[in-house]
Amino acid sequence: MPSTSEQNLETAYQLARERYQALGVDTEAALKALRSISISLHCWQGDDVGGFEDPGRGLSGGIMTTGNYPGKARSIDELRADLDLAYRLIPGRHRLNLHAIYLETTRKIERNQIRPEHFAGWVDWARANGHGIDFNPTCFSHPLADDGFTLAHADAGIRRFWIEHCIASRQIGAYFGRELGTPCVTNVWIPDGTKDTPFSRAAPRQRLKESLDAVFAEKIDPRHNLDAVEAKLFGIGSESYVVGSHEFYLGYVTSRDDLLLCLDAGHFHPTEVISDKISSALLFVPELLLHVSRGVRWDSDHVVTLTDELQAIMQEIVRGDYLNRVHIGLDFFDASINRIAAWVIGARASLRGLLLALLEPRDLLDRYERDGNFSARLALLEELKGMPFGAVWDAYCLQQEVPVGMAFMDEVKSYEAAVLAKRA
Repeated sequence: MPSTSEQNLETAYQLARERYQALGVDTEAALKALRSISISLHCWQGDDVGGFEDPGRGLSGGIMTTGNYPGKARSIDELRADLDLAYRLIPGRHRLNLHAIYLETTRKIERNQIRPEHFAGWVDWARANGHGIDFNPTCFSHPLADDGFTLAHADAGIRRFWIEHCIASRQIGAYFGRELGTPCVTNVWIPDGTKDTPFSRAAPRQRLKESLDAVFAEKIDPRHNLDAVEAKLFGIGSESYVVGSHEFYLGYVTSRDDLLLCLDAGHFHPTEVISDKISSALLFVPELLLHVSRGVRWDSDHVVTLTDELQAIMQEIVRGDYLNRVHIGLDFFDASINRIAAWVIGARASLRGLLLALLEPRDLLDRYERDGNFSARLALLEELKGMPFGAVWDAYCLQQEVPVGMAFMDEVKSYEAAVLAKRA
């Protein structure tokens, strides 16, 4: 028999359902659509982007994490245990986004020598828990990336090393896709750029294009692996010039028919938003990968919250009927708070943004717009901000058997006391 609290939640949901129905919105259809959406959780939130290739090496290549909250994962087993808890607190069935430095091996493996067998444990874990896996070559925090260049490096031997690493990563992505029955999105981001303005902007970009041509020369079945490339405006150590700019990658992707364009919410000017790029890009590229982050003044990778921009991103996906053409992944790393809480807060905020978009009366808003009734359009969009969306979200959490409201933090804190506090 439902508890009094559950009965109250159900009563609130039924009232909300009636309110939305009056606008022509079927809340059950919205929840069904939300259940079908998988968000890719980024493994690097759990250990501050350290990986397990060389635990003694610090971060470099435009990557920085701040904070020293106790309890970060020190091994793959600990990282998986932390992820298991996070997934239990997030409604729905979701994916994992893995970087190449999270391989499992008892000996040093050079990055251009990584193979599927080094990730077999991740496949076993993902299969047992119903997760798909996405992947990334790791082109940072390595001696051959310390001068800020990888695929665009002037040294042909160094370029060849990173080309081989990216090719190996694509093969690992295909392995994940074959084994788990869901395509792996393998995303290439490189830190290449300069602190000050270079004499030649063109030469590194020509080298990058040639390197990417080599990386993507072999066709891989898209049922197993989807390739993406990711732009950036600037980074730490590349403030003045980034080789792989938005214009470069947009041009490169549109020159092919087999690549996804990755848009990272933190990789543009602070006044520039990716929500305004989605509909334009999807006129010319087949699919997008979104890295949902929250930049504060710069690409600072703060935990995702339900900001206006997050809502705008999700509205663009839903309003444009792009759910089957957009892959959503999280990308932030905050070591100043409980790392598991960061995962859960960010994922739940992203799902809330999606639900808000799914609860819009699209037919009515579309009619107002086609009729030129912009006053009614604006009035309705404002009224939606006061609709009982929270009751629908609570009902969804209840249906998915995850904690409602702040109750998930009780589980996080219990885990912290029982597990995280014991980690040195």
